[in-house]
Amino acid sequence: MRENRADAGAAPDGGEEDELDAIVASVLVASRALVGVSARSLADVEDTVTLTQFRTLVVLRSHGATRLGPLSERLGVGASSALRTVDRLLAGGLVTRDEDAADRRAVVIALTAKGRRLVDEVTERRREAIAGIVGRMPVTRRRGLVAALTAFAEAADEPVPAPAEGAADSW
Repeated sequence: MRENRADAGAAPDGGEEDELDAIVASVLVASRALVGVSARSLADVEDTVTLTQFRTLVVLRSHGATRLGPLSERLGVGASSALRTVDRLLAGGLVTRDEDAADRRAVVIALTAKGRRLVDEVTERRREAIAGIVGRMPVTRRRGLVAALTAFAEAADEPVPAPAEGAADSW
């Protein structure tokens, strides 16, 4: 197998900028693989939810019931886009929208049991696919993967589940 700069871990001249470029290139390649895994895991539910809608369900699964404002912030979209997504999920019976007990002018969006099941089923398919990929990696190349990916997720401000929780909040 051909080794490229990203596989080597650092640039030949050892420059910090070159090392960063090599890391970014490696993460881009890995992200393509993960997007493929994500797309395949959603294939069975494509008629139920889109990728954007699934991401919304995952955010609700990992953060719990929330108001529209914080939900749209976590999704990185405007409130009107988040509301349209919530309306579609509401129509599918995957979320509820109720008055906030603390502020009756606001609404709280939460997953239904059906929404939780969908997230859990898709996440389990994704987990199995990722386990297969990691299982094909040489053991020596796996070392440090958990620490590196955890640091990456933390830097991206993604919630990192405790080991017992698994990847239930992975989209």
